[in-house]
Amino acid sequence: MALLARDSAVPCALVVLTVFRAPAWACLICFTSYKERTRICQMFAGTQGPELEKCQEAFSSAFADLADIEINYDDRSHLHDAFTQMTHSLQETAAAQGSFNVAFPDAAEKMRKVIKKLKGAQACVPPCGFQDVARRFLCYGCYSKACNFPLDCPVQDLTVTRGQQAKFSCTVNFQLPKEEITYSWKFAGGGLRTQDQSYFRDIPRAQGYLARIRPVQPTHSGTFSCSILHDQRPLARLYFFLNVTSAPPRGEIELQVSFRKVLRGAPKETETLEPWRPSLGELLARPEALTPGNQCLLAALAAVASASATLMVWVFFRWYFKGN
Repeated sequence: MALLARDSAVPCALVVLTVFRAPAWACLICFTSYKERTRICQMFAGTQGPELEKCQEAFSSAFADLADIEINYDDRSHLHDAFTQMTHSLQETAAAQGSFNVAFPDAAEKMRKVIKKLKGAQACVPPCGFQDVARRFLCYGCYSKACNFPLDCPVQDLTVTRGQQAKFSCTVNFQLPKEEITYSWKFAGGGLRTQDQSYFRDIPRAQGYLARIRPVQPTHSGTFSCSILHDQRPLARLYFFLNVTSAPPRGEIELQVSFRKVLRGAPKETETLEPWRPSLGELLARPEALTPGNQCLLAALAAVASASATLMVWVFFRWYFKGN
């Protein structure tokens, strides 16, 4: 009898598996187990019979439109908790002699509202980088999908004149994690334009996302590489090819400077501005020129003039009376 009972249970399980495969990897399949779904229908319709098959068909049909749902990868746990709560609610409804024809559509509608409240996955931003924030989970297949971009970004070309400065910004267009972000810089010299990591050597002092070289020399010609790391895991590698050109002759530089001054309406070299030194007449005619310093100067001049006049008068009278 035990053998017969076990053999009769096998076709029933196959029927259940076939019925639940109808919505092919819907969210219901991803976040609930076969055992849980079977247990719910057994509570509604019994352990076997045509009513059990109807329950299984109604269960899969109610969630059929959730087969192609895509969510943010980080929201998987939240959605899993929502499905777990849903199975408990369905078990309580079955225990209260409720109808699965009403309970399943209601449960599916509640799950749709939960999914709508979840933030969608961000769009992939080309052309490079491991964009974890754009990773998504697909209910159709119960798997995650990341942006299919290479880790290495295209080389950016930068031409700088010798003696000037060069700036490199190790930034990307996609969102980075807020914590544990580090940067490492490398250099491949000799004027080499490459992305082959075997040619690069570390630059220990460069650690931030900005790097600057000044003054630029011909020995700096080559490719600079910046790696963006999150918890020591690379997210993107940027490359900057620096082409150093020779400075123009001195005469050409002076000619360019003079030409710019003419275009900007700058004064000529002979038209230099000098400090204003007012004359005595301007001091007397313009009250605003009588600054404290100028007033002291006028007082000193008056004292000298008075002393000179007194001395001349004394000399004149002495000479006059001596002659008589």
